[in-house]
Amino acid sequence: MAHIAGHAVGQGLGKLMTMTIGTEILYSFIIIACSLMIYFGTKELYILTSHKGIKYFRKAFLFFALAYFFGSFIKIILLYFQRSEIRTFLPIFGSITLFIFMYFSSMAIFYLLYSVTWKKWKSKSAIYVFHVIALIIATTISLFRNHEVYLLINVILFAFIAFTVYSSYIQSKKKKPHNLYAIYLLLFIFWIFNILDILIPNFFQSFQLLIYLASSGIFLIIFYKVIKKTG
Repeated sequence: MAHIAGHAVGQGLGKLMTMTIGTEILYSFIIIACSLMIYFGTKELYILTSHKGIKYFRKAFLFFALAYFFGSFIKIILLYFQRSEIRTFLPIFGSITLFIFMYFSSMAIFYLLYSVTWKKWKSKSAIYVFHVIALIIATTISLFRNHEVYLLINVILFAFIAFTVYSSYIQSKKKKPHNLYAIYLLLFIFWIFNILDILIPNFFQSFQLLIYLASSGIFLIIFYKVIKKTG
């Protein structure tokens, strides 16, 4: 009887893991596909206008695609292997992949920031400074692997970028409204959802599914808005 119960539990866990991996792959595919379509869909507009804001906006979505490729890779590995197996066989691999994910996702946020502030920060070294900060963030999170450290870094980064973008929005209203600020707001909400996704325990699968649905919906709206504006 115990053997049958154990077998049933094992089958149930196996199905749950398969569903979780499938959900993770689908979610990442939506984010990556939307990001790449935005990146390539705005190429012609950038060629015609040579607008630097569009240039940095495009690069942000390229980095989003790269970040979520590696991010999904991390989660699939963690779901497929037991934690003890990862510690035994893949300790360096996990750290390197996490580092790459954090670096690319930080750079995506920085490029979005720079797309609205490039006129103020005309220094050519600004991008290099962002790369250095992204490397520091990625290294810190990879070394400590602590939820509190991750949350603290994101809160500081979020507060700084929210203040900067809001200040830019207020100034733009005095001249003419910037038609991409709604997209930035959606990306901020998306960012918050993904912080929650990292912080919530794995057993809150239903809550995580809601986060995936909301995040996917936000990115699809962003894709629609960008493609509609670029024609």
